[in-house]
Amino acid sequence: MRIEGQSSNVEDRRGQSFGGRGLIGGGIGTLVLVVVGLFFGIDPRVILGLTETAQSVQQTRAPQGPAKAPTDPEGQFVSGVLLDTEKTWNTLFKQLGRSYGNPKVVIFDRATRSACGTGQSAMGPFYCPLDQSVYIDLAFYRALQERFKAPGDFAQAYVIAHEVGHHVQNQLGIMEKTQALRQRLNEAQSNALSVRVELQADCFAGVWAHHAGNRKLLEAGDVEEAMRAAAAIGDDNIQRRTQGQIVPESFTHGSSEQRVRWFMTGMKSGQITACNTFEGV
Repeated sequence: MRIEGQSSNVEDRRGQSFGGRGLIGGGIGTLVLVVVGLFFGIDPRVILGLTETAQSVQQTRAPQGPAKAPTDPEGQFVSGVLLDTEKTWNTLFKQLGRSYGNPKVVIFDRATRSACGTGQSAMGPFYCPLDQSVYIDLAFYRALQERFKAPGDFAQAYVIAHEVGHHVQNQLGIMEKTQALRQRLNEAQSNALSVRVELQADCFAGVWAHHAGNRKLLEAGDVEEAMRAAAAIGDDNIQRRTQGQIVPESFTHGSSEQRVRWFMTGMKSGQITACNTFEGV
């Protein structure tokens, strides 16, 4: 994938010290984090990973030190992808008669503060709706390539675009609606709703890819790289690798087939309206 320019909404916190205070066990702190995750479409397995070092789910201050833009090729690639998502979503929101507020991407290593608690590299990339920011440790890209066998720069771009897709949901009020609905659901129903939220973020990533293609930014093999990445992180594939069996009712992100299909739905159409995963999976 080619990139053209850099976003001003990337903060590079790599190399900054992080002073987390105390640990939360399996008590109320854990519950609060899991509830926030369920409400906002964040995988509960990811949120549970936070509890080892998280202090609270209140607004927290960023680490000490001035914010800086990335200067290395990996960080600048993230910045370039973010800039292109900004172009796409600003244009599409204008067509809806709405204003799009650009998210921020925070690049960190090991751990950092967010308004949703403490982010750790082990949890993978995540979107925090409370501060409208995407958090990513770029070591995840190495895991994507080595553990999940999904290499390529466009696989990396897909990861950013998926998390930005959650920001689009937040901007459209979809997260607020699903939050209200989840209060009336049991665990299985809540998991099913989470799948629909995640598949829509995949579809929105595809919508962005469609418009990036129109801007001649895609190169040969890029779409295949994104499809491999989407398939690699499907719930069925992860469960097969980690526990040796597949439990569909515990899915929170969707199967490999679903994730690929919805990404391609957005890719082919380029339209927000094509991404209504709440009517059919």
